[in-house]
Amino acid sequence: MKEIIGRKMGMTQVYAEDGTLYAVTVVEVLPNVVIQKKTVEHDGYEAIQVGYEDMKESRANKCEKGIFAKANVSPKQFLYELKGDEVYGFEVGQEIKADLFQAGDIVDVIGTSKGRGYAGVIKRWGHHIGPKGHGSGYHRGQGSFANNGRCNNRVIPGKKMSGHMGNQSATVLNQIVVKSDANANYILVRGGIPGPKKSIVKIRSAVKPSLQKYTVKPVQDKTAAAE
Repeated sequence: MKEIIGRKMGMTQVYAEDGTLYAVTVVEVLPNVVIQKKTVEHDGYEAIQVGYEDMKESRANKCEKGIFAKANVSPKQFLYELKGDEVYGFEVGQEIKADLFQAGDIVDVIGTSKGRGYAGVIKRWGHHIGPKGHGSGYHRGQGSFANNGRCNNRVIPGKKMSGHMGNQSATVLNQIVVKSDANANYILVRGGIPGPKKSIVKIRSAVKPSLQKYTVKPVQDKTAAAE
């Protein structure tokens, strides 16, 4: 099990050496610097805390400056915890780079879905619309709130209603890594992943890989193709 933090940059297309076309999402993966190690004895579980993206020292508060100074690293914009046997072997101050994952690896991608504001039940939950004519007074309503005689003193939790749509944690399972480059700091993931452009995402090893066999062919090297 392994994990890494990156930033979704958008989608593009790449060609394999045999001409196969892949639609991929480009994830910028700057070095994840280990800030702290969590131990069972001290914290009750094992994990590492990593920092992502440098920030100005003046924007860090006194507590944060102490954390970064103890790890002897520059201040970081984001702090995340990563779990897994392969990443727990890294020590404080070391960098985890994009080559942690290789082409052909099956991964899950976790991000925050696009926020779509306040939405009704038709858009948010896919409810059917009411009659459009013949004097009907019901078109895009939420429907009955009755509970079939049970707990009529309240609305039972889980009732599908209008409200804030999106902007929640979302996970896409069993995506495949098409290419990773530690020098250029990016990972290409086949297909789409959650969240808008420039949003932070976590790439981890698939927790329940599909029985379907995934294969990916080597991607063309643009420099070699130009020659």
